[in-house]
Amino acid sequence: MSSPLETANAPGTLRRVVIEPLTRVEGHGKVTLLLDGDHKVHQVRLHIVEFRGFERFIEGRPFWEVPVMVQRLCGICPVSHLLAASKALDAVMGARPVPRTAELLRRLMHYGQILQSHALHFYHLASPDLLFGFDADPRKRNIVRVLGDYPDIAKHGILLRKYGQEVIEKTAGRRIHGTGSIPGGMNRGLTAHDREELARPLPDVLAWAQEGVALVSALFERNRDLYVPFGTVPSALLSLVGRSGELDLYDGVLRARNADGTVRFDGVPQDCYGEKLRETVRSWSYMKFPYFAELGPDDGWYKVGPLARLQNCDIIPTPLAEAERQAFVATLGPAVVHAPLAFHWARLIELLHAVEVIQGLLADPELLGDALTAAGPRHGTGIGILEAPRGTLIHHYEIGDDDLVKRCNLIVSTTHNNQAMNEAIREVARVHLDGHEPTNALLNHIEVAIRAFDPCLSCATHALGQMPLVVEVIDADGVVVGRARRDATVA
Repeated sequence: MSSPLETANAPGTLRRVVIEPLTRVEGHGKVTLLLDGDHKVHQVRLHIVEFRGFERFIEGRPFWEVPVMVQRLCGICPVSHLLAASKALDAVMGARPVPRTAELLRRLMHYGQILQSHALHFYHLASPDLLFGFDADPRKRNIVRVLGDYPDIAKHGILLRKYGQEVIEKTAGRRIHGTGSIPGGMNRGLTAHDREELARPLPDVLAWAQEGVALVSALFERNRDLYVPFGTVPSALLSLVGRSGELDLYDGVLRARNADGTVRFDGVPQDCYGEKLRETVRSWSYMKFPYFAELGPDDGWYKVGPLARLQNCDIIPTPLAEAERQAFVATLGPAVVHAPLAFHWARLIELLHAVEVIQGLLADPELLGDALTAAGPRHGTGIGILEAPRGTLIHHYEIGDDDLVKRCNLIVSTTHNNQAMNEAIREVARVHLDGHEPTNALLNHIEVAIRAFDPCLSCATHALGQMPLVVEVIDADGVVVGRARRDATVA
């Protein structure tokens, strides 16, 4: 059930506190709180305030342009969109499966993306809160101070991200917005020299990844009384799993668990996602709210991402990461862990897994094969799903006989987590802010909860929803000389 703190009674009588902009997240957003004279919290909302419109402006474009276009949703996780679109349009090309070499190259690219994104988020964006404390002076809560006070931690974070970007560059052609993956396979292979260059630093990369897991688990153990209840609201979990229930971030079937850990559905093919998921909108955000169709929008919300994946799979198919998963369960389980701050622990276990997967892929002789593309009978619908760093990513395209995009639906990882993030910050406000004057330190508690989900707000604001679009024209003196408003509806 949604929190009663979503909508206040008589909001016009309450004091409005705004956190804007949200800091150390990708994209633009804000949080509003409504408080009475005794500082009692009556309403908390996460607002996504930027509008992108990707679902609309790619309509009418040739489908082969789409993978390169949609990755412009984001400069942090463009590989995720490139690959999800490519996977969707493989079906349009009749290219399922793609050649094994093409799949291996895509997987290498994808796990490089997982590695660099997880390193960026944990070390650059989240670690200042965890290392210095939520209440630390704002001048201290930044990566510059981490570099000064914890130089080895910061250096290893930088080098881990750098290595992930090098993997992407070798497979996609560029570190950001590459073009290696195309509908039907890949347009570039990997040379033996490139493979040797990527394999050479792996022992160090693996050691840094293991140190990262040790760091975050120690932080969690040391601050357990704060971290476990912080922003915790039970919910269902959703992710892909491999055909045998293993963790697979590139392909698989959909599995969902209820908040108590029981399986809600399993083995759902990617093309059938629409039977299980629906989306609704709120008037105060550009980001949509997905939910399980059978439960409805109030009770059907869920979480995705590292914490969901770690607990939804039966096993991680690499030994070091699986050992860390078991340690995670032994420490915090056996019941499902819903603590947002546990996302960080799960994220670093996935980072370690990504390094192990990359190591295995580089040792596969078929990685250097020549068969890169495939084609077959043409189809008009393409659906591609993978696990992006932040969670389940869905691309769905309808293509006309003229090869132009007729319809696009994108359900981005952060969109899946929309309600979960709102519920988390309401719980933080209820426990930590209610009845207190909102200081900078207390308001940072709200941001800490949001950062735990590693939201990419740019990725998630691809559709208009029902929030009105307002455009103002302001002259050189700052005077509004024109204003237009559009109240959108969703079909």
